[in-house]
Amino acid sequence: MKETSGNPRWEFVRRFRRGAFGWKSEPAIQRVRQAVSEIKKVARRDPVLGAEGAVLFLERVSPALEHVDSSSGAIGTAVNHAIEELVAIIARAPVGGTEREGWLDRLWDAHANDEVPYIERLGDFWGDLCASPETASAWADRLVPIVEMAWSPDPERRGFFHGTMACFSALFRAGRHEEIVALLEKDPLPWWPYREWGVRALAALGRPDEAIRFAEASRGRNDSPVAIAAACEEVLLASGRVEEAYRRYALQATRGTSYLATYRALARKYPRKRPEELLGDLVATTPGDEGKWFATAKEVGLFDEAIRLANETPCDPKTLTRAARDFAAVRPEFAVEAGLAALRWLVEGYGYEITSADVWAAYTETMKAAEQAGRAGDARDRIRALVASETSGDRFVTRTLGRALGL
Repeated sequence: MKETSGNPRWEFVRRFRRGAFGWKSEPAIQRVRQAVSEIKKVARRDPVLGAEGAVLFLERVSPALEHVDSSSGAIGTAVNHAIEELVAIIARAPVGGTEREGWLDRLWDAHANDEVPYIERLGDFWGDLCASPETASAWADRLVPIVEMAWSPDPERRGFFHGTMACFSALFRAGRHEEIVALLEKDPLPWWPYREWGVRALAALGRPDEAIRFAEASRGRNDSPVAIAAACEEVLLASGRVEEAYRRYALQATRGTSYLATYRALARKYPRKRPEELLGDLVATTPGDEGKWFATAKEVGLFDEAIRLANETPCDPKTLTRAARDFAAVRPEFAVEAGLAALRWLVEGYGYEITSADVWAAYTETMKAAEQAGRAGDARDRIRALVASETSGDRFVTRTLGRALGL
């Protein structure tokens, strides 16, 4: 950010013009991150000016990105992260009255004109943006009648209203929890993202069992069972009913970007659970994919279980080879078994874009570990027997290792 004649000039403004970005998402993602960084830097020095910059960015971001290819979801994710960070800056700014109302009016107009819905999630945080129960209540008074009209049984009156989520958020921030539940009863087509506010409201009223029943009654063909389970789990955890939360909802509610990330997310929520129990329960949720949990078992120190899983169903040979390499010196027995499992699945034809170099790597890393363990002869005999049993395809592993093994 620069200052010209005492007036602030935001660097991101010249980049975020209507239609400023082409179809490629990566340049747009980079600019979104740079804009957020610029705003956060200013907000640390001047919270009010930073909040003004956040409002300005949120007004400009959707028109600027209207031509960007959003099919991968990457640009949408970047904007959602930006919204979360910028909402916090706006909410914390020490202003009220006319100035905050001005910000809210500008954001409302931007949300209403959000043709490509990049800032659609802004409604989820409307109560936070209001910053006070009084302001939130005033907005709720303004929005509730419109939501009721949008849900009217009269086809001449009902229709889509972009501010429905903002209405629930404002009601919640205002502490008007009973009204949330009452309003949801008027929804002609119950939808989980709206009904989740009812779950939150009932929980805030100290009625967790009603909240759970309300959530369970929301299950439908188009509603996410994972999201519903996560909401129920959160209610039970907040009520101190940890075992019930784990037994009923934890495994369905917990999802990560990988098997290991899923395990870690579950372990963070349930730190008193033993790793063996957590892993065993997670493995049971993916029958037929036991081998894919090998890396997770290895990372949490369950080495015997890791080998058992690696041999139960197919496991990526390259992952197993890396384990053999990495543990040859510190845990050679485990490394040998991991390497043998890699060779087994190679012999059976598993693996993605396997080359002869991958086969040689599995063999050499296994033998290195075997030498560390004092089992070189035994390991070589087992490898020879494995390779000799190859029958699939053109016997690629045999052609690669046959001479070295005397086959």
